[in-house]
Amino acid sequence: MFGKSLVVLAGSLALLCLAACGKPGPQGAASAPPPAVTVPCDRACLEGLVEQFLEAVIAHDPQRVPFGKDLKYTENGQKLDLGDGMWRTLTARGTFRMFVTDVEAGQVAYLGSVKEDDIPAVIAVHLAVKNRRIIAAEVFLQRNEKSADGFDKIGYAWTQGVPAAERMSRAELVKVANQYFSGLERNDGKGKYPFAPDCNRIENGMNSTNVPTPMGETRPDPKTADRYSGQWSCREQFESGLLYFVSRIRDRRFVAVDPERGLVFSYVFFDHSAGDTRRFKTPTGRDVVAGPRQPWTWELAEAFQIRKGEIHQIQAIMERVPYGMNSGWSSWEEGLSSRARDVTMGTR
Repeated sequence: MFGKSLVVLAGSLALLCLAACGKPGPQGAASAPPPAVTVPCDRACLEGLVEQFLEAVIAHDPQRVPFGKDLKYTENGQKLDLGDGMWRTLTARGTFRMFVTDVEAGQVAYLGSVKEDDIPAVIAVHLAVKNRRIIAAEVFLQRNEKSADGFDKIGYAWTQGVPAAERMSRAELVKVANQYFSGLERNDGKGKYPFAPDCNRIENGMNSTNVPTPMGETRPDPKTADRYSGQWSCREQFESGLLYFVSRIRDRRFVAVDPERGLVFSYVFFDHSAGDTRRFKTPTGRDVVAGPRQPWTWELAEAFQIRKGEIHQIQAIMERVPYGMNSGWSSWEEGLSSRARDVTMGTR
């Protein structure tokens, strides 16, 4: 009697388990985990994380920022622990701030003025964000008072949107920005240079194109000069062929693309190999010797404003670094390559 009751009870419990748990899977298979939930981060969210990041640096407190578990952090190409480097020394924000916000890819880049131990400097920040947490952070701090003061005075923020019908695709924006680097590498004056008539370039807080000719001086002629001039336009500088001494533009990483505003942000290195690379012919056939006398490299963070396939504005910070230096985000082969790399869509 008791045996029959136990059999009935066991059968009832089995039915209850099936009802509660669903059909059993294949033998030995574990139950599937719930699908991952992606929490979107819009423009305000991404830019807010940059602000939060910088305020935490100034407070010397990484705990104020929602970092991901496997965060990678570099400062001027060096992998550091959070709390080290500028986390000990930044003391305030300046007035200049400019964003390139890539909502689709969850990336945001920033160029702004700061103070380090109360001395003005300029900072470039790139954050990769997932589920509203920062999973990668790359910082380039340019310690130059004149740069910071210059950017504070110029103050170009690039917040104007592009009409929907005129917006370029991500690939088109990166292609145009990369044409700038390709035209500058071993510049021969014969490339495709996508400059708008009003193109202007600002480097380290100073205009490096379209500078007024000083009173009492004659504007250099791009066809006869032996050195390129900041008094020339973007196109005149490139068509002069006098920038040939930039031997290699490598590790071209495009880290944020904003089609809504027509903006692209990149990290890159300019190598000057010196030696025989200083000797070249201009497009008019003149023999010229120009450029640095020793091998060295510029590290740059460079942003482009692009409309209808043409570059209108360029803003960059640049710092001299050891020749051949790597970014800390690329393999050795990638770091030496002149190939453009759009790393915004999970290809870091």
